[in-house]
Amino acid sequence: MVSPVPGLPTGMVVGTYDAYEQAQRAVDYLADRKFPVEHLAIVGTELRQVERVTGRMTWGKALAGGLATGAWLGLFVGLLLSLFTDEGWLTIIVMSMAWGALFMTIFGAVGYALTGGRRDFTSKSVIVAGRYEIYCQHQHAEDARNHLARLSLQTG
Repeated sequence: MVSPVPGLPTGMVVGTYDAYEQAQRAVDYLADRKFPVEHLAIVGTELRQVERVTGRMTWGKALAGGLATGAWLGLFVGLLLSLFTDEGWLTIIVMSMAWGALFMTIFGAVGYALTGGRRDFTSKSVIVAGRYEIYCQHQHAEDARNHLARLSLQTG
């Protein structure tokens, strides 16, 4: 049985795929054939972190980001607080949004100032795997390999 605790799985590699969707399709194929899929694990290997630069960070973006974040957070807090009052709920929501926007704009400015120009760009990061392996517990590995061989004949 696969341990519910995160970590490296035990067992044998029964399939290797270039894309996650292929590995997912293989596990789905096994599930459709009533294979005990709780004995499987999909493991991404050859990991790389990819950071896509999305633009230049400016004072305007730092302030606008803080303002928008604060307004949304203030809206959420204001809506929660307004649940506990019968009157003045609109004032509570508007004031919560205003205070949230003010404070988060200040935090955005302070945060940007503290970078000292060392990171004047925005980006999004993702971790991608070079390939995906399906691990299976030893007692079910041969059966899994046989099923996956039939799948490769169907799709190959």
